[in-house]
Amino acid sequence: MATTADFKNGLCIEHNGELYVIVEFQHVKPGKGPAFVRTKIKNLKTGRTLENTFTAGVKIDVARVERRPYQFLYKEGDDSYNFMHTDTFEQLTIQESLINNPGLLKEGQGVEVMYHTDTDTPLTCELPPFVDLEVTYTEPGVKGDTATNAAKRAIVETGAEVFVPLFIETGEKIKVDTRTNRYAERVK
Repeated sequence: MATTADFKNGLCIEHNGELYVIVEFQHVKPGKGPAFVRTKIKNLKTGRTLENTFTAGVKIDVARVERRPYQFLYKEGDDSYNFMHTDTFEQLTIQESLINNPGLLKEGQGVEVMYHTDTDTPLTCELPPFVDLEVTYTEPGVKGDTATNAAKRAIVETGAEVFVPLFIETGEKIKVDTRTNRYAERVK
């Protein structure tokens, strides 16, 4: 058991019989009335984010979770992804709905799988914050078109579509933010 004083981003809690992870929180002490904690929590099964307020000091059930390193092997069918544990070489199949950005997964990519330790079931599969991908197709940029912060569509080696600046050409390697699916920088 924990209280609202133990809240931190990424903490996994049980709320209304479901598992949630705290996305963000804020302690509020109004001039009149009791203190409370305003939170944004994400349901680990459905992926839905909702806002909730907890009275300050209320007891919360903390779910025990564990992060394990895996490596992406291959995609099987439409929505099954196969991974291998990097230490035990044990293989695992995860549904596409549990992966935070499956379009940016490439073979050999390292990921972290969050497990619920009580039931030993995978909850989510998280890519690293940034991945390096090669641009396989993009329209050529037009000289003199850089007066504004314009962007164009590019297809990367995994088949995902990313918006990149006009100076990026086919064949270049770029760094993509997996949380927002946006271009971050060129890779040398």
